[in-house]
Amino acid sequence: MDAQTLRAQAFKALHERKGAFVIPNPWDAGSAKMLASLGFEALATTSAGYAFSRARPDGGLTLDETLLNVQAIVAASDLPVAVDLENGFADSPAECAKSIVRAAQVGAVGGSIEDATGREEGPIYCFEHAVARIEAAVAAARGLPYPFTLTARAENFLHGNPDLADTIRRLQAFAEAGADVLYAPGLRSAEDVLAVVRAVAPKPVNVLMSGGLKLTVEQLSEMGVKRISVGSALALAAYGEFFRAAQEIRDAGTFSFTSRSMPFQQANSLFKD
Repeated sequence: MDAQTLRAQAFKALHERKGAFVIPNPWDAGSAKMLASLGFEALATTSAGYAFSRARPDGGLTLDETLLNVQAIVAASDLPVAVDLENGFADSPAECAKSIVRAAQVGAVGGSIEDATGREEGPIYCFEHAVARIEAAVAAARGLPYPFTLTARAENFLHGNPDLADTIRRLQAFAEAGADVLYAPGLRSAEDVLAVVRAVAPKPVNVLMSGGLKLTVEQLSEMGVKRISVGSALALAAYGEFFRAAQEIRDAGTFSFTSRSMPFQQANSLFKD
Protein backbone atom coordinates (compact mmCIF):
# COMPACT_ATOMS: atom_id res chain seq x y z
CA MET A 1 0.00 0.00 0.00
CA ASP A 2 1.49 3.36 -1.01
CA ALA A 3 2.21 6.21 1.40
CA GLN A 4 -0.63 8.42 0.16
CA THR A 5 -3.20 5.68 0.69
CA LEU A 6 -1.91 5.08 4.20
CA ARG A 7 -2.16 8.79 4.98
CA ALA A 8 -5.66 8.92 3.53
CA GLN A 9 -6.81 6.00 5.64
CA ALA A 10 -5.24 7.50 8.76
CA PHE A 11 -6.98 10.82 8.08
CA LYS A 12 -10.34 9.14 7.56
CA ALA A 13 -9.89 7.23 10.81
CA LEU A 14 -9.35 10.44 12.77
CA HIS A 15 -12.89 11.48 11.80
CA GLU A 16 -14.34 8.16 12.91
CA ARG A 17 -12.85 7.76 16.38
CA LYS A 18 -14.38 9.10 19.58
CA GLY A 19 -13.79 12.74 20.54
CA ALA A 20 -12.38 15.76 18.75
CA PHE A 21 -8.95 16.21 17.23
CA VAL A 22 -7.05 19.39 16.42
CA ILE A 23 -5.84 19.92 12.88
CA PRO A 24 -3.50 22.95 12.96
CA ASN A 25 -2.84 25.07 9.89
CA PRO A 26 0.74 25.53 8.67
CA TRP A 27 1.40 28.11 5.99
CA ASP A 28 4.60 26.60 4.59
CA ALA A 29 6.84 23.55 4.85
CA GLY A 30 8.79 24.92 7.81
CA SER A 31 5.73 25.58 9.93
CA ALA A 32 4.37 22.16 8.91
CA LYS A 33 7.52 20.44 10.15
CA MET A 34 7.36 22.32 13.46
CA LEU A 35 3.74 21.26 13.99
CA ALA A 36 4.56 17.66 13.14
CA SER A 37 7.34 17.70 15.75
CA LEU A 38 4.75 18.55 18.41
CA GLY A 39 2.79 15.39 17.81
CA PHE A 40 -0.23 16.64 15.87
CA GLU A 41 -1.84 13.90 13.81
CA ALA A 42 -2.81 15.80 10.65
CA LEU A 43 -2.35 19.19 9.02
CA ALA A 44 -4.54 21.51 6.97
CA THR A 45 -3.19 24.38 4.91
CA THR A 46 -4.26 28.00 5.36
CA SER A 47 -4.88 30.04 2.24
CA ALA A 48 -4.54 33.32 4.12
CA GLY A 49 -1.35 32.35 5.91
CA TYR A 50 0.36 31.30 2.70
CA ALA A 51 -0.91 34.35 0.82
CA PHE A 52 0.60 36.64 3.47
CA SER A 53 3.94 34.88 3.09
CA ARG A 54 3.80 35.72 -0.62
CA ALA A 55 2.92 39.38 0.07
CA ARG A 56 -0.64 38.81 -1.16
CA PRO A 57 -4.02 39.26 0.51
CA ASP A 58 -6.19 36.25 1.28
CA GLY A 59 -7.68 35.03 -1.96
CA GLY A 60 -4.79 36.45 -3.97
CA LEU A 61 -3.16 33.18 -5.00
CA THR A 62 -3.69 30.89 -7.98
CA LEU A 63 -4.38 27.18 -7.85
CA ASP A 64 -0.90 26.48 -9.25
CA GLU A 65 0.75 28.53 -6.49
CA THR A 66 -1.37 26.87 -3.83
CA LEU A 67 -0.55 23.38 -5.00
CA LEU A 68 3.18 24.03 -5.14
CA ASN A 69 2.99 24.97 -1.46
CA VAL A 70 0.87 21.92 -0.67
CA GLN A 71 3.45 19.70 -2.34
CA ALA A 72 6.18 21.17 -0.12
CA ILE A 73 4.03 20.75 3.02
CA VAL A 74 3.27 17.13 2.15
CA ALA A 75 6.99 16.45 1.72
CA ALA A 76 7.83 18.05 5.10
CA SER A 77 6.31 15.26 7.23
CA ASP A 78 4.54 11.91 7.16
CA LEU A 79 1.26 13.43 8.34
CA PRO A 80 -1.97 13.50 6.33
CA VAL A 81 -2.45 16.92 4.71
CA ALA A 82 -5.75 18.53 3.74
CA VAL A 83 -5.69 21.56 1.48
CA ASP A 84 -7.68 24.78 1.64
CA LEU A 85 -8.90 24.95 -1.96
CA GLU A 86 -10.88 28.14 -1.31
CA ASN A 87 -13.77 28.10 -3.80
CA GLY A 88 -12.04 25.57 -6.01
CA PHE A 89 -10.42 28.50 -7.83
CA ALA A 90 -13.36 28.45 -10.22
CA ASP A 91 -17.08 29.07 -10.45
CA SER A 92 -18.06 25.97 -12.39
CA PRO A 93 -18.70 22.58 -10.79
CA ALA A 94 -16.48 20.89 -13.38
CA GLU A 95 -13.50 23.09 -12.51
CA CYS A 96 -14.04 22.50 -8.79
CA ALA A 97 -13.83 18.78 -9.52
CA LYS A 98 -10.56 19.28 -11.39
CA SER A 99 -9.12 21.16 -8.40
CA ILE A 100 -9.83 18.16 -6.17
CA VAL A 101 -8.00 15.85 -8.57
CA ARG A 102 -5.05 18.20 -8.83
CA ALA A 103 -4.79 18.46 -5.05
CA ALA A 104 -4.66 14.68 -4.86
CA GLN A 105 -1.93 14.61 -7.48
CA VAL A 106 0.40 16.64 -5.23
CA GLY A 107 -0.20 14.41 -2.22
CA ALA A 108 -3.22 15.86 -0.39
CA VAL A 109 -5.61 13.36 1.18
CA GLY A 110 -8.34 15.86 1.94
CA GLY A 111 -9.51 19.27 0.89
CA SER A 112 -12.23 21.87 1.28
CA ILE A 113 -14.50 23.68 -1.15
CA GLU A 114 -16.33 26.79 0.03
CA ASP A 115 -19.46 28.52 -1.25
CA ALA A 116 -17.85 31.98 -1.35
CA THR A 117 -17.43 33.52 -4.79
CA GLY A 118 -14.51 35.83 -4.01
CA ARG A 119 -16.52 38.77 -5.36
CA GLU A 120 -17.73 41.65 -3.21
CA GLU A 121 -20.87 42.25 -5.26
CA GLY A 122 -22.14 38.70 -4.65
CA PRO A 123 -19.99 37.00 -2.05
CA ILE A 124 -21.93 33.71 -1.73
CA TYR A 125 -23.03 31.39 -4.53
CA CYS A 126 -26.76 30.80 -4.81
CA PHE A 127 -27.96 27.67 -3.05
CA GLU A 128 -28.45 25.48 -6.12
CA HIS A 129 -25.09 26.34 -7.65
CA ALA A 130 -23.30 25.87 -4.33
CA VAL A 131 -24.76 22.37 -4.02
CA ALA A 132 -23.89 21.50 -7.62
CA ARG A 133 -20.28 22.46 -6.96
CA ILE A 134 -20.09 20.14 -3.95
CA GLU A 135 -21.74 17.33 -5.90
CA ALA A 136 -19.05 17.64 -8.57
CA ALA A 137 -16.28 17.77 -5.98
CA VAL A 138 -17.67 14.66 -4.26
CA ALA A 139 -17.77 12.79 -7.57
CA ALA A 140 -14.12 13.71 -8.20
CA ALA A 141 -13.09 12.63 -4.70
CA ARG A 142 -14.90 9.29 -5.03
CA GLY A 143 -13.07 8.64 -8.28
CA LEU A 144 -9.71 8.63 -6.52
CA PRO A 145 -8.05 5.33 -5.54
CA TYR A 146 -8.10 6.16 -1.82
CA PRO A 147 -10.53 7.84 0.61
CA PHE A 148 -10.10 11.56 -0.06
CA THR A 149 -11.86 13.44 2.78
CA LEU A 150 -13.92 16.25 1.27
CA THR A 151 -14.95 19.18 3.48
CA ALA A 152 -17.78 21.45 2.37
CA ARG A 153 -17.77 24.99 3.75
CA ALA A 154 -20.67 27.42 4.19
CA GLU A 155 -19.17 30.90 4.36
CA ASN A 156 -22.08 33.16 5.34
CA PHE A 157 -20.62 34.19 8.69
CA LEU A 158 -17.34 35.34 7.12
CA HIS A 159 -19.10 37.53 4.59
CA GLY A 160 -21.44 39.70 6.62
CA ASN A 161 -24.42 37.35 6.63
CA PRO A 162 -24.64 35.58 10.01
CA ASP A 163 -27.75 33.68 8.94
CA LEU A 164 -27.58 30.44 10.89
CA ALA A 165 -30.70 28.97 9.31
CA ASP A 166 -29.38 29.43 5.77
CA THR A 167 -25.95 28.18 6.82
CA ILE A 168 -27.46 25.00 8.26
CA ARG A 169 -29.63 24.54 5.17
CA ARG A 170 -26.52 24.67 3.02
CA LEU A 171 -24.53 22.33 5.24
CA GLN A 172 -27.37 19.80 5.26
CA ALA A 173 -27.54 19.93 1.47
CA PHE A 174 -23.76 19.51 1.23
CA ALA A 175 -24.04 16.49 3.53
CA GLU A 176 -26.74 15.00 1.32
CA ALA A 177 -24.49 15.64 -1.69
CA GLY A 178 -21.88 13.40 -0.09
CA ALA A 179 -19.45 15.75 1.65
CA ASP A 180 -17.49 13.96 4.36
CA VAL A 181 -17.06 16.92 6.75
CA LEU A 182 -19.15 20.06 7.23
CA TYR A 183 -17.66 23.40 8.15
CA ALA A 184 -19.12 26.85 8.81
CA PRO A 185 -16.23 29.18 9.69
CA GLY A 186 -17.02 32.23 11.79
CA LEU A 187 -19.66 30.78 14.11
CA ARG A 188 -20.07 33.18 17.03
CA SER A 189 -21.20 31.13 20.01
CA ALA A 190 -21.41 27.71 21.59
CA GLU A 191 -25.11 27.73 20.73
CA ASP A 192 -24.27 28.19 17.04
CA VAL A 193 -21.79 25.33 17.19
CA LEU A 194 -24.28 23.01 18.88
CA ALA A 195 -26.97 23.89 16.34
CA VAL A 196 -24.67 23.00 13.44
CA VAL A 197 -23.46 19.75 15.02
CA ARG A 198 -27.01 18.59 15.71
CA ALA A 199 -28.31 19.64 12.29
CA VAL A 200 -25.81 17.59 10.28
CA ALA A 201 -25.31 14.63 12.66
CA PRO A 202 -23.86 12.06 12.29
CA LYS A 203 -21.57 13.79 9.79
CA PRO A 204 -18.40 15.21 11.39
CA VAL A 205 -18.16 18.96 11.88
CA ASN A 206 -15.04 21.14 11.72
CA VAL A 207 -15.03 24.25 13.90
CA LEU A 208 -12.69 27.19 13.40
CA MET A 209 -11.16 28.41 16.64
CA SER A 210 -9.96 31.81 15.55
CA GLY A 211 -11.30 35.26 16.31
CA GLY A 212 -14.23 35.70 18.68
CA LEU A 213 -15.15 32.11 19.50
CA LYS A 214 -13.49 31.13 22.80
CA LEU A 215 -13.96 27.45 23.57
CA THR A 216 -11.58 24.69 24.60
CA VAL A 217 -10.86 21.38 22.91
CA GLU A 218 -12.64 19.63 25.77
CA GLN A 219 -15.73 21.82 25.46
CA LEU A 220 -15.90 21.38 21.69
CA SER A 221 -15.48 17.63 22.02
CA GLU A 222 -18.32 17.48 24.55
CA MET A 223 -20.51 19.34 22.03
CA GLY A 224 -19.88 16.66 19.44
CA VAL A 225 -17.41 18.59 17.28
CA LYS A 226 -15.04 16.21 15.53
CA ARG A 227 -12.32 18.45 14.07
CA ILE A 228 -10.88 21.76 15.28
CA SER A 229 -8.81 24.04 13.04
CA VAL A 230 -7.29 27.48 13.60
CA GLY A 231 -7.19 28.92 10.09
CA SER A 232 -4.70 31.77 9.82
CA ALA A 233 -4.39 32.17 13.62
CA LEU A 234 -0.94 30.55 13.92
CA ALA A 235 0.37 32.52 10.95
CA LEU A 236 -1.00 35.73 12.46
CA ALA A 237 0.60 34.86 15.80
CA ALA A 238 3.97 34.48 14.07
CA TYR A 239 3.56 37.61 11.98
CA GLY A 240 2.31 39.54 14.99
CA GLU A 241 5.42 38.75 17.01
CA PHE A 242 7.66 39.53 14.04
CA PHE A 243 5.92 42.89 13.51
CA ARG A 244 6.12 43.83 17.19
CA ALA A 245 9.82 42.96 17.29
CA ALA A 246 10.52 45.10 14.23
CA GLN A 247 8.52 47.96 15.74
CA GLU A 248 10.59 47.73 18.92
CA ILE A 249 13.81 48.05 16.92
CA ARG A 250 12.46 51.01 14.95
CA ASP A 251 10.77 52.88 17.79
CA ALA A 252 12.88 52.09 20.86
CA GLY A 253 16.17 51.00 19.38
CA THR A 254 16.11 48.00 21.72
CA PHE A 255 16.11 44.25 21.19
CA SER A 256 14.27 42.83 24.18
CA PHE A 257 12.20 40.66 21.86
CA THR A 258 15.16 38.30 21.58
CA SER A 259 14.46 37.07 25.11
CA ARG A 260 11.17 35.64 23.81
CA SER A 261 12.64 34.09 20.67
CA MET A 262 13.03 30.37 20.16
CA PRO A 263 16.68 29.43 20.73
CA PHE A 264 18.62 28.99 17.50
CA GLN A 265 19.70 25.45 18.36
CA GLN A 266 16.13 24.38 19.04
CA ALA A 267 14.87 25.83 15.77
CA ASN A 268 17.78 24.45 13.80
CA SER A 269 17.33 20.97 15.24
CA LEU A 270 13.71 20.87 14.10
CA PHE A 271 14.78 21.01 10.49
CA LYS A 272 17.48 18.36 10.61
CA ASP A 273 16.56 15.01 9.10
